[in-house]
Amino acid sequence: MSGSLMDDVLIIGGGVIGLSLAWELARQGRTVQVIDRGELGREASWAGAGILPPAAFKADDHPAEQLRGLACRLHGQWAERLRRETGLDNGYRRCGGLYLARTAGERAALAAWAALLREDGVAMESLTDDALGQLEPGLAPGAGTAAVLAPEEAQLRNPWHLQALAAACQRAGVRLAPLTPAEELVVRDGELAAVHTPRGPLHARQFCFTSGAWTGQLLRHAGLSLAILPIRGQMVLFRCSQPPLRRIVNEGSRYLVPREDGRVLAGSTEEDVGFDKRTTDEALAELVAFARGLVPALAAAQIERTWAGLRPGSLDGMPYLGRLPGLANAYVAAGHFRTGLYLSPATAVVMSQLMRGEPPEIDLSPFRVGR
Repeated sequence: MSGSLMDDVLIIGGGVIGLSLAWELARQGRTVQVIDRGELGREASWAGAGILPPAAFKADDHPAEQLRGLACRLHGQWAERLRRETGLDNGYRRCGGLYLARTAGERAALAAWAALLREDGVAMESLTDDALGQLEPGLAPGAGTAAVLAPEEAQLRNPWHLQALAAACQRAGVRLAPLTPAEELVVRDGELAAVHTPRGPLHARQFCFTSGAWTGQLLRHAGLSLAILPIRGQMVLFRCSQPPLRRIVNEGSRYLVPREDGRVLAGSTEEDVGFDKRTTDEALAELVAFARGLVPALAAAQIERTWAGLRPGSLDGMPYLGRLPGLANAYVAAGHFRTGLYLSPATAVVMSQLMRGEPPEIDLSPFRVGR
């Protein structure tokens, strides 16, 4: 890596947002380099469950809903393109998802959400107890007092997807530089002039910060304040001799995600503990109890692995997408919280459009810094 080489774009952060944007920009003819403080895609991008809820794109929807609709439309296309260009399977499968409710308040919220999606043309089917048991006989009787089937819900496998993205980036000419932290930002005449790293200064015509939970810390070097908070999420991975579920099961903020090889992911917590990535016995025990309460067969399953990741949360729950105030050539795409992998292709498309001087197909003003 040479500090004297001028790229069109330097992306600071090699998670799913950074790699997706790099691939999209490279496909549009830009020269791109991605740097990361650690290994590529090993933070929140790797730690998530890969759930892709159904959504629709409507011109009169709020831009946040449009971003979801665009992402939902793109995931299948990107999976096919990644397979075609790299030969790698990212695990994209349209497996369907179940949404369960227990209390009266949860039932009302679930019914209202399903009704809104139906109005947008998304298939959502309310289920009786018998129908739920027939669809997923592995669920415990009385798993929920209300259930909705989302047949278009999909999943992918985060590590596979990141591996495929990195390979696609390299094939497209993107230079990837893991273990290259940004140590200092040099601002000159209203522009970002360079990013200093242990390997020397890096220059580019444009810069984009996609550093997840660490983005706010980095931007303080440029005198900018960005309220992105690390929110810890813990996970449990079960290994089963036979797949106990066919569909994703969602209950509030917790979920079970079955893989084709018999593994089942159980997640997740939301903990404001700073940059502490350690797991805790208490939280893991609660996740195990949740999983085995819904699927009794998991009582006999091996707990293969546990881990935690730090999600980048914003104060209003929406990501920051756009130009950084006071810096004509610097941008940010961060703060996606639990939806980084889900929104990554849509984020890449609209940010690529913005950075190439084209009108983004989604109004990005609600996502601006300082909103």
